Amino acid sequence: MTVEFENYPEIKSYAKSVTEPKWFTDIRVKALESQPKLELPNFEKIRYHRWPIQLKEKLKKVSSNAELLDDLPIEDAKHLVVQLGQDTLQKSGLTTFEEQGVVICDWQEALEKHSGLVQKYFMQKAIKFDEDLLTAQHVANLTSGLFIYVPKNTVVKEPLTTYFVQDSTQKNDYVHHVILVVDSNSEFSYLENLMTVGSEKTTANIIVEVIAQADSHIKFASVDRLGANTTTYLNRRGYLERNSKIDWSMGMMNDGNIVGDFDSDLVGDGAHSEVKVVAISTGKQVQGIDTRVTNIGRHTIGHILQHGVILSRSTLTFNGIGHIIKGAKGADAQQESRVLMLSTKAKGDANPILLIDDNDVTAGHAASVGRVNQEQLYYLMSRGLPKKVAERLVIRGFLGPVLAAIPSKVIEEQLKVTIERKLVDGQKDE
Repeated sequence: MTVEFENYPEIKSYAKSVTEPKWFTDIRVKALESQPKLELPNFEKIRYHRWPIQLKEKLKKVSSNAELLDDLPIEDAKHLVVQLGQDTLQKSGLTTFEEQGVVICDWQEALEKHSGLVQKYFMQKAIKFDEDLLTAQHVANLTSGLFIYVPKNTVVKEPLTTYFVQDSTQKNDYVHHVILVVDSNSEFSYLENLMTVGSEKTTANIIVEVIAQADSHIKFASVDRLGANTTTYLNRRGYLERNSKIDWSMGMMNDGNIVGDFDSDLVGDGAHSEVKVVAISTGKQVQGIDTRVTNIGRHTIGHILQHGVILSRSTLTFNGIGHIIKGAKGADAQQESRVLMLSTKAKGDANPILLIDDNDVTAGHAASVGRVNQEQLYYLMSRGLPKKVAERLVIRGFLGPVLAAIPSKVIEEQLKVTIERKLVDGQKDE
């Protein structure tokens, strides 16, 4: 069916300005037309519906000033992609990957040079464009992103590091999409950094699709540091085929209100997902993190480990959802969600959900919300440490099991530095 977009001059104008292929413009129009019948997604105990989380700004091509990056802590990684807003400012050290047949392109380049490959995977497996209102808005307004394809039988030994910097010096929505496809019997490591420059009140809608084909292994690690005036919907989806594995390691160090929607579908027999999340909420910030693993294939393994800290008047909610579908014999679903509160005015929740539709499976959960151990605190203070320093040491110990389980040492060290910065800033609000 051919979509007519003459009635949508905004989409038509943008598509022409970036020489977008017609099949993608068609999807934009379909996503736009589907919105009146779609609703916002619901997440247990996460109340975000009155936030300014829906996309309101007009679709348009916007350029950013490269000098905005001058004061940001961007690592000089060996293999690096840096984007500011809709612009790609740096691509370095990618020759080694290209020699192995790996495709790494920003969004516009991918649509131009690898249109067929993008069309094959975009919103086809991990998520659908009309799944809910936020997804449809994302597709209709998408302006930046990255496409990565690793061919069969390819082991990439060194990680790719990316920095995606939202430009909030301008009043513009940040709509960003990443597709990472690792083909059969291949391995790839990906380190993602989300950051904000500027202080305008903005909305971010970010979707990541990770597709692990048979016998592949993906290490996905991220440090998310979006700004205080950015309201964010962050959706990361994994689609795992037979005997594939994804190691997710995510540091939620954002300063603004955010909904994190992290899902892994274990479709093939023997698929395995390890999800590790560290989160810190400060000030009046609200973070809602909904982490789900769905065991569909036989003998699949889905483990969730989430630890979070809340300070001042902030709120942090962890949902951990393990769903074993009927027919997933031999599946294993385990989860642990723990929240540490440093303020009597903070609000925390760790909400375990197990949905078991078959027998001959293994499942379990652990959840807790509590305050700092006063005996530990007293012991450290009795050795001469100031209270705030002692609190930070206790918090490090609390987050230690998650950090130690992160397979990427680079991300582990980045998180330690970011956690310290966030805790120091948070304690100033106490």
